[in-house]
Amino acid sequence: MRKAVVLLSGGLDSTTVLAIAREEGYETYALSFRYGQRHTEELEAAKKVAVEFGATQHVIADINLAVFGGSALTDHALDVPHHESVEDLDAGIPITYVPARNTVFLSFALAWAETLGSSDIFIGVNALDYSGYPDCRPEYIQAYERMANLATKAGVEGTQKLKIHTPLINLTKAQTIQRGLDLGVDYSLTHSCYDPIDGRACETCDSCLLRGRGFAELGLVDPSFTSKA
Repeated sequence: MRKAVVLLSGGLDSTTVLAIAREEGYETYALSFRYGQRHTEELEAAKKVAVEFGATQHVIADINLAVFGGSALTDHALDVPHHESVEDLDAGIPITYVPARNTVFLSFALAWAETLGSSDIFIGVNALDYSGYPDCRPEYIQAYERMANLATKAGVEGTQKLKIHTPLINLTKAQTIQRGLDLGVDYSLTHSCYDPIDGRACETCDSCLLRGRGFAELGLVDPSFTSKA
């Protein structure tokens, strides 16, 4: 089996991507990060998801992006935005953007892929139903892939030609959820909330609203929500 490194946050998108990688026949190596984020609920979810989908190995790497601040996800002095509905989301890049996060994450994934002898990295970025993050765009992924193939010993020697797989990049949230359901994903195991309350999804942050809309478009209720309205 070909080996693939899968970036796994424990959220809806990354869990779907792990299921896709497995369905495509890859031996999966899940990579999560303790990066100074506000809470650990997502990491606990990632542990469960990695077991559920039979990842050969699950690594949680410790880094600390909180030392730089600049994001409501890593700086407790900044408030996570909350809204009444998904229509209220701002059009610009929100304060929950973590500077250069995907670049950092992909660099760790690249290093692990090289040591594994793998040419495949999976990441759950999306350019449609997302929060406007610049490091989720197709042009960013394409540029990173070009750079990565110049950056490693394996790439220079021709033993690795890295491919960054982005199976969700052109899907709506509803389409992503349907893809996961078709693969048997239990979304009650996942956690995507930016600002949980006693470990439960707040239901009003950007991530909860986008996720909730995806389930609603399928006539379903997000299993992470406690309210059934």
